[in-house]
Amino acid sequence: MGNGERAAASSSSVQRGIAGSFAFPPAACTAALFPFPVPCSLFPAMQYCAHAEPTRAARHPPMTLLRFDAVSKRYQGGHEALTDVSFSVQPGEMLFVTGHSGAGKSTLLRLIHLAEQPSRGTVLMEDRNLSRLTGRKVALQRRRVGVVFQDHRLLSDRTVYENVAMPLVIAGVPRAEIEPRVRKGLEKVGLAGRERAKPRELSTGEQQRVGIARAVVAEPPLLIADEPTGNLDPTLAVEIMDLFASLPSRGTTVLVASHDLGLVKRMRKRVLVLDHGKLLDDIPATELAS
Repeated sequence: MGNGERAAASSSSVQRGIAGSFAFPPAACTAALFPFPVPCSLFPAMQYCAHAEPTRAARHPPMTLLRFDAVSKRYQGGHEALTDVSFSVQPGEMLFVTGHSGAGKSTLLRLIHLAEQPSRGTVLMEDRNLSRLTGRKVALQRRRVGVVFQDHRLLSDRTVYENVAMPLVIAGVPRAEIEPRVRKGLEKVGLAGRERAKPRELSTGEQQRVGIARAVVAEPPLLIADEPTGNLDPTLAVEIMDLFASLPSRGTTVLVASHDLGLVKRMRKRVLVLDHGKLLDDIPATELAS
């Protein structure tokens, strides 16, 4: 985006709330630099040779995890929820998509999770065109995306353990593997020892943590969250966002839709700004105010 376009965009109340001059270096994930483990011991001479042939990883940058190419979504009746939206997400990122109610945030997430199809353009995940998937491939692709909802959507008649285990059971993971993975997932969200509790016995914040554990227990490469803190008080909202921020270091990229500009600003992460279905700006973490 050019200087003139940014100046015009900055007049938007949405962008004014989050853009600024704070210089904060984005987190670096060295694991994301290489698409496969490189055993350096096999090439000892190349470690010190300035004229050595570039490695495969250097010649070929890591695969983009998610890419929108000129994506538009028009519903029956003529409403265009998204218009010519383009952006890409690298492995190991955490970023936000924000904007006013009706800006297109939820539609964007539904396209990623294959709940919707674009009217025009292409959505790719791991270089796979999602619009071309059919039949069982759709279900398999959805397993690669963890989803956290604002209203938790937990099964009230099942225990915390059973709720978190559900994606693994559906995926056909052997029972012997399910228990340690569920317990590890609950430990990550601070709910170790609550396996036997029913959702109604938990606080709102604990229920949201169960939803997050369920979304990441299958270790998906991407997690999307639609207004996950909308029903939480400010303190709990910060705790949940800090939990999301810990996931990229564990191998899960995170994309959160939120209209809470104060919380988004606090997180100091990249922000996509939507306005009436158009991508108004793509603000890097280095430009966010403290």
